[in-house]
Amino acid sequence: MRDLVTPLIAAIGGKPNFSALSFTINHSNFLYGDFINVLVAFVIIALVIYYLVVVPYNRFSARYRPEPAAMRSCPFCLSNIPVAATRCPFCTSELGAIAG
Repeated sequence: MRDLVTPLIAAIGGKPNFSALSFTINHSNFLYGDFINVLVAFVIIALVIYYLVVVPYNRFSARYRPEPAAMRSCPFCLSNIPVAATRCPFCTSELGAIAG
C-alpha cells in the first residue's frame, strides 16, 4: 500500500507521506497522518472498485432487465393485474377479454 498509493498521492499533492504528521496532548502522541494515509488509500480503492465493478455491472444488468408487463385494474377488487389475465388472482372473478 505504501509503495503504490502513497507515491500517487505525492504526485498529485506534493507531500509524499503524511505519517509524520502528529500532535501531542498530555504527553500522548496522536498520529493523525497515518489516519489520513489510510483514509486516502481507502477512498482511492473504493473509487477504483466502484468504476471497475459496480458501474459496468449496472450497465450490463440494465441491458438485460425485462420490461414490466402492462397492467390494468380488476373492476371488482381494484387490484392491479396483467392485461392478458382472464381471472383476477386476488378475488378470483372472471374478467372479460380486453379488446385492443
